[in-house]
Amino acid sequence: MPLLRLRITGNEDDARAIGNLLSSLDGIEHVEEVADLMPHMDDADSSSAGLPDDAGPGIHEIEIDAPSAHAAARVREAVEALAFDLDVLVEFEHDEAR
Repeated sequence: MPLLRLRITGNEDDARAIGNLLSSLDGIEHVEEVADLMPHMDDADSSSAGLPDDAGPGIHEIEIDAPSAHAAARVREAVEALAFDLDVLVEFEHDEAR
């Protein structure tokens, strides 16, 4: 079974919309937002703290189990189309066979 991992750079509503899309696709049974395990080294005393570049959109990572390579391709196409409509950046991390 292919395992897809994707990273969404956008707000909570955008991530929820993509998650809802994934859950609605036929054959996709497992969609999970995984925790961000990377520590963020934000320093409140930094001279750049609070600048507009620090206040960007959130990052959300989602893991999807697809039943076949064909279903994984459908997931990729559907997510890319919705991301384009939402003006959100989506990065597919990698595909793995289980």
